[in-house]
Amino acid sequence: MLGKHQKVYEEFYHSTHTNEHLDTRTELLVGLSAAMAMNCLPCIRYYLQESKKAGITKGEITDVTAKVMAVSAGQKKLQMQEVLSKYKIDLDNF
Repeated sequence: MLGKHQKVYEEFYHSTHTNEHLDTRTELLVGLSAAMAMNCLPCIRYYLQESKKAGITKGEITDVTAKVMAVSAGQKKLQMQEVLSKYKIDLDNF
């Protein structure tokens, strides 16, 4: 049973590499940012290797990294605000 699902997943995954609207560079940078956000180390490695082959620069990689960091930090900030509000925790008087 797992084999059938694995095959379907692989077909789906590979189909995401042939985009109707994104060029290769954009697809790779989006993939890298998604891999970073999901903490998938093999995926990050893959997208870095493919990005290098595609001529994506160190500067472009660092811009993507900074954006992922900013979104992640913002999400954690909102998460903390939600907990403080939901449980009525006054951090100013902690």
